[in-house]
Amino acid sequence: MKQFIFLFLMFFSVNIFAQKEILSSPDGSIKIQINLKDSITYSVFLGNEKIFENNSLNLKLKDQVLGKQPKLIGKKAEQVNKQDKPVVPLKFSTVTNHYNTLKLNFKDNYSVEFRAYNNGVAYRFITDLKQTDSEIFDEEFIVNTPTNFTAHLQQVGSFKTSYEDAYSKMNTQDFNSQTKMATLPVLLNTAQDHKILISESNLTDYPAMFLKGIAPNKMKGVFPKVPLTFEDEGDRSMKITSHANYIAKTAGKRNFPWRYFVITKEDKQLLENTMTYNLAEANKIKDPSWIKPGQVSWEWWNDASPYHVDFVSGYNEETYKYYIDFASNFGISYIIMDEGWAKSTTDPFTPNPNIDLFKLIEYGKKKNVKIVLWLTWLTVEHHFDLFKTFSDWGIAGVKIDFMDRSDQWMVNYYERVVKEAAKYKMFVDFHGSFKPAGLEYAYPNLLSYEGVRGLEQMGGATVSNSLYLPFMRNAVGPMDFTPGAMINMQPEVYRSERPNSAGMGTRAFQMALYVVFESGLQMLADNPTNYYQNKECTEFITQVPTTWDETIALEAKAGEYALIAKRKGDQWFIGGINNGSQENREFKVKLDFLDKNKEYDMTSFEDGINAGRQAMDYKKQQRLVKQEQVIFIKMVKNGGWAARLTPKK
Repeated sequence: MKQFIFLFLMFFSVNIFAQKEILSSPDGSIKIQINLKDSITYSVFLGNEKIFENNSLNLKLKDQVLGKQPKLIGKKAEQVNKQDKPVVPLKFSTVTNHYNTLKLNFKDNYSVEFRAYNNGVAYRFITDLKQTDSEIFDEEFIVNTPTNFTAHLQQVGSFKTSYEDAYSKMNTQDFNSQTKMATLPVLLNTAQDHKILISESNLTDYPAMFLKGIAPNKMKGVFPKVPLTFEDEGDRSMKITSHANYIAKTAGKRNFPWRYFVITKEDKQLLENTMTYNLAEANKIKDPSWIKPGQVSWEWWNDASPYHVDFVSGYNEETYKYYIDFASNFGISYIIMDEGWAKSTTDPFTPNPNIDLFKLIEYGKKKNVKIVLWLTWLTVEHHFDLFKTFSDWGIAGVKIDFMDRSDQWMVNYYERVVKEAAKYKMFVDFHGSFKPAGLEYAYPNLLSYEGVRGLEQMGGATVSNSLYLPFMRNAVGPMDFTPGAMINMQPEVYRSERPNSAGMGTRAFQMALYVVFESGLQMLADNPTNYYQNKECTEFITQVPTTWDETIALEAKAGEYALIAKRKGDQWFIGGINNGSQENREFKVKLDFLDKNKEYDMTSFEDGINAGRQAMDYKKQQRLVKQEQVIFIKMVKNGGWAARLTPKK
């Protein structure tokens, strides 16, 4: 009888008290406490600071909820520490992937895998269901902050979005059911001013996640439902006329997207994080040696309007030859032929009659410049055979525009496109797109995404908004901001209209963007005539690599300033950008990252003495520096600083 009572009490206690699992990062700085009772919840700690409290997760299927009343049947813990080499290295040519992992296996054929990194945590669902296809009606992603945090958000009014809205700032206690939802990534400031970046990776055959406030200091993931029927809506979009009541119909046996949180004590750590890459699928292209990141001259922003020339400029053959000549003169790999190159936006096989496209392709070959063609996503969908045709023509890549959605169908469209493009050794640049979420590593011919409030937005591309990009949008993957304005203005006097498009901020600010911002395909958005007239600036810009061996964040505060050093081979570049909250900012920078046995020629471009008023004012300096030196960097409001450091021979 006593034995029976003991067994009864033991069974009773297991059901009353939650089962706990603990997972810590390799250095012990971050801890996840997982509770299994009526549901799966977890809390996250950075040292003694509670970052999240009882976050919850589950997957709602048609006839069951994975994560409700979980029955643990097994678990596996291990530590992984490996080195990976990205095909397109935007930060590091060798990336460390070091984490502790805990995979919890539950009754009903599903698992939840947690990872703890020294700079964050992540989890994902894994299912091994009998049915071939499973309808996912919802996914519960509930985040609870223990106190009021500050949230930096890109809020949108609907799931139809190009992820180009300006960032907003609000308290998590005010992010509620009455406020608009936000795209990912979301950046949180804790009460201790630590940073948390929320995003996702390995997004495949599933909709993108958005975040919605539901109560003070409580937010949840929300997802677009699967579209079922469509009708035409112009030449570049389709209107969804009906939806399913589920968010995804997908394989019963699969890995679901990673939900991740980069957690840092210092803002500058966000600039060095590689979490999206660490959680993404490995490269699927057997031989990716043909993939060539690089810079590209672009005609749309300046309305194809060279001047001081002996031909009528516009979207015509002579103008494109001028762009090819410009690219060739400065070692730029590509030119883009944007909207206007084809006779019709719906027919990708018939060029504009003012253009002999095949003649231009041959002309470019002689000049070592390849051509990229712009298309609407709808035209690509209707003509998937264009990749073979374009490859036969000699086209290097495509810029695909106006998707403006991230439901399951559209996420799958992205993957279908990059797979088909890869078959014909072509790269892709997505505009009107959602944010990067790992596809660019599985298919590294996907060189960049827009999904950012870039220079196309003219006056909307404020310096204050752009100062969040290295910490948010660019912190999750490549970003086609389209920098390079040679007409520069302070915000209070800003005016801009094509063909005389202008950039907000100083000249040095624009130049520094090539070092600070990351993209496998980096635009030169301005008029070649303007670049010729500003030759020393153009020479600097076109010597900045698009891929890097090493990245070191020097000084940073999200939304205010970012100062970063990057290495390619034995050359170093330094880029700094600054918002307008102070008239000037000064920094002392140690050059201890340089080789101690070498002397370096440093060419710098700095804000001129009048740049706070006349933003085009800059100063070029050249000097010798060594590893033991400290240099002083000064940036005016909305200013910048850029330098190239080359070992002296």
